[in-house]
Amino acid sequence: MDNGVSAGSTTSILGHLALGLTLLAFGIGHTGVIDGVTAADAVSLALFVGGIALFVAGLFEFRAGSAFAGTAFAGLGAFWFTWGMGAGEPNVSNDAAGLFLLLWALLALSLTLGASGSGMLERGMYGLLFLSLLLLGVAQFADADALTKAGGWVAALGGLAAWYGATAALAKWPTALPHRAAGRGVTATG
Repeated sequence: MDNGVSAGSTTSILGHLALGLTLLAFGIGHTGVIDGVTAADAVSLALFVGGIALFVAGLFEFRAGSAFAGTAFAGLGAFWFTWGMGAGEPNVSNDAAGLFLLLWALLALSLTLGASGSGMLERGMYGLLFLSLLLLGVAQFADADALTKAGGWVAALGGLAAWYGATAALAKWPTALPHRAAGRGVTATG
């Protein structure tokens, strides 16, 4: 029975969990939905889980022969580590922060396009990551709180997608929507 569950490697599952938790914390911090919680509060998670653990997962994926997962995890690990090291630095201008986010949005766009052979959940996760970084980058240039909050919500949705995908692989839950085969279930009369 094909229920759309992609088992993936253990490293891939760990990588998606690390990405999901980090992206979720990063996104929620930008939304302002929890009083007193900001994106800067996600720095430790970004450095150690999103940065170091994700980068190491990428190296293991490269060693296992998965160029896509290796590129995704190592690249995003570098992003999270760099973001975590520079978040809240007083000498970083809004324009520099915006450029940083837009440049990393290009990596997320490459991952979205590279995941074309993957399931809808994985493509959606990388697409949401791209959109969130794009919105957050533009928000930095424009100093627009509404765009920052929108980017945070999109990041949180991407984090939930990554978390669900990894959890589904562990729990053997479905990740694909059920669909009917063409021509089935239609009865012609007359």
